[in-house]
Amino acid sequence: MDGIRSLHSRMDELHRLVEVRLEAEGVHAGKWLHEAAGVVQHPALPAWRRKTQGELRWPVALTVAVAAALQVAVPDRLVLVRPTWILPAVQGALLIVLVTANPRRINRQSKVMRSLSLMLAALLTLANGWSVARLAVGITQGTMGRTPGQLLITGAVIWLTNVVVYGLWYWEFDRGGPVARALNIGHRYPDFQFPQMVSPPEMVPPDWEPAFLDYLYLSFTNASAFSPTDVMPMSRWAKVAMTVQALISIVTVALVVSRAVNILPTS
Repeated sequence: MDGIRSLHSRMDELHRLVEVRLEAEGVHAGKWLHEAAGVVQHPALPAWRRKTQGELRWPVALTVAVAAALQVAVPDRLVLVRPTWILPAVQGALLIVLVTANPRRINRQSKVMRSLSLMLAALLTLANGWSVARLAVGITQGTMGRTPGQLLITGAVIWLTNVVVYGLWYWEFDRGGPVARALNIGHRYPDFQFPQMVSPPEMVPPDWEPAFLDYLYLSFTNASAFSPTDVMPMSRWAKVAMTVQALISIVTVALVVSRAVNILPTS
């Protein structure tokens, strides 16, 4: 036993001398000793692959509120339900219920809350889809757009609402939704590949994970470029959704701009 104790003491003294020498040469002693001992330190999982505290509620709540308010600016002939304030009021009520359930962070979910969240997105989609269809029919029949200014404003409102609507759908369904992503339920594969997912660790903050503003950016770039930019769709439903959004955006922009040019005053 005395021999073992003596050996341990000599090993401790050797470690101490090695640490002093390495520190004098500017080498981190602890890291060197771990590597010399064959201990491999695996990098920590990125935030989007592990359980997190959930994203903030206010960005999505504010954006949805703006989208609901924009529907009031749509002309009566393009509105699904009259008077024009009824659907925005229903959407606002649903939004209040969802904010009450998760006022600060989106990290709790029930079947009822999930259903209400999808219902809100569906109402926004239905109202704006109806406006897009009525606008397209009115322009092709020549009954819509008497003044270029009003036509451009109407087209811009519908286009912006469409950006919010598809950003909301992408956010709701990527890897099962915001709560499923925060709790890492099911360890699902991502439906969208963001640049941060494939960038070197030193280029990405350790707590980065996709949030609503990332999906809103995805929707905006797809609606303006009519194709993916830096965010790639991975699943089939994501590819179909981005295709439909691009088609709607092309039709809206092409019809509105061409009609507005045709009715511009010549003098």
